[in-house]
Amino acid sequence: MRLNQTEDSKPAAIIDRSLTLELVRVTERAAIASAGWRGKGDEKAADRAAVEAMRDELHRIPIAGRIVIGEGERDEAPMLFIGEDVGAGEGPAVDIAVDPLEGTTLCAKNQPDSICVLAMAERGGLLNAPDVYMQKIAIGSGYAQGTVDLDLSARENIQSLARAKGVPVSEITACMLDRPRHANLLEELRSTGCAIKLISDGDIAGIIHAVNTEDTGIDIYIGSGGAPEGVLAAAALRCIGGQMQGRLMLDTEEKRQRAQRMGIADPNRKYRTDELASGDVLFAATGVTDGSLLNGVRFRRNSVRTATVVMRSWSQTVRWITAEHHR
Repeated sequence: MRLNQTEDSKPAAIIDRSLTLELVRVTERAAIASAGWRGKGDEKAADRAAVEAMRDELHRIPIAGRIVIGEGERDEAPMLFIGEDVGAGEGPAVDIAVDPLEGTTLCAKNQPDSICVLAMAERGGLLNAPDVYMQKIAIGSGYAQGTVDLDLSARENIQSLARAKGVPVSEITACMLDRPRHANLLEELRSTGCAIKLISDGDIAGIIHAVNTEDTGIDIYIGSGGAPEGVLAAAALRCIGGQMQGRLMLDTEEKRQRAQRMGIADPNRKYRTDELASGDVLFAATGVTDGSLLNGVRFRRNSVRTATVVMRSWSQTVRWITAEHHR
C-alpha cells in the first residue's frame, strides 16, 4: 500500500513495505549459499555462490531494479554488474546496491563478521560510486553537525567527540580497518590516548557499530575502505541514525576518468550520509559467519537457521529476524 502525503506528514513512502521481507529472502539465500564454503579457503567460490544465489532471488522480486553498486562494471563481472537490470520488471523503479559477500576472506577462513548485504532505494537514491577507496568517518546520532569532519585531523576529531560527549579522550573508542595504509593514522590515534578496535575486514559492520555505541562501546569509525561499502553503510545509517562523511580517493587519472563516466562531477566532494543514500531506503544483512553484528548460518539436521537485520528509513524501523528454513 502506498502511503499518501499530507501537508504536515513526512514524504510518502516510495517502496512498499512488503518488499522488506523480500529483501530478507535475498540476503538469506546468499548467506546460506556462501556458508557452504566457510573455512574451505576458497574466496572466489564463496563469493560466486553468494552472487549466483542473490541474483537468482532478486529476479523473483516485483521491482524494476537497477544495480548501481555491484560486482564491478559489465566487462569485469558476469553477474550483478553495475547497470544490470534485476527484478521481475514490474513494480517500483529502484536502485540496488549489493555486497553479496562482505568479508570473503573471513568466510574462507571461517572468521567472524562475514555478511551478505543489500540496499534498495528509490531510483537515483544511491550514489553510483566506482570501486575505489573512500575516506570515511562516522559517529552516532545526537551530536551537532560538524562534531567530526574529514577535513579535521584524527586527533582533532577524537578531541571534539570527547568534548561533545563530556568525557576524557581516554574513554573514546575508535574502530578502523587493520591495514598497512592506516599505519600513520593508527599512530596518531594512539597518541591521543583513546582506545582502538582494529577489525580485519567488514567496515559496513564497523560503521554500524560506531553508531550503536550503547551496545558496542565503539564511539567513532575512521579510516579508508571500499567506496561501495561506504554507500551500503550510509544506507543503513539512513535507517538507524548517525552521522557519516565520505570522500572518494581518486588518486590517479584513470580513477578520476572512471568516476566521471559514472557521473561524479567533483572528485574532491565530501559526501554526507543523505548524499550517499537518499529518499526511501531499505537495508538488509544476513550473517554468514558468527560476528558481533549477526550470528552466522547454522546448518542443522533437518533445517538451516539464519539471522538477519532489516531496516527501513521511512519508518525508522529495525527488525532482527531469526528464520528456520526446513530442508
